[in-house]
Amino acid sequence: MNSSAIEQSVLGLSKPERAHLVHLLLDSLDAPSGTDIQDIWLNEARHRAADIDSGKVNLVSGEQLEREVQALFK
Repeated sequence: MNSSAIEQSVLGLSKPERAHLVHLLLDSLDAPSGTDIQDIWLNEARHRAADIDSGKVNLVSGEQLEREVQALFK
């Protein structure tokens, strides 16, 4: 059975059946594990810390950020 035949068969299913199939297909895709996600965020935090330490980015206070955001909407 080719993909066109599968598509036609799937489109003939009821909404609940198609929804169930969608969930099964999405679950079958390779998603990063919890550990992988933690590693990704840890690397991101390290890069951000390095940018701060090197002076590549400037930190602003929460109050300053709030003033700047409010100024954008005036």
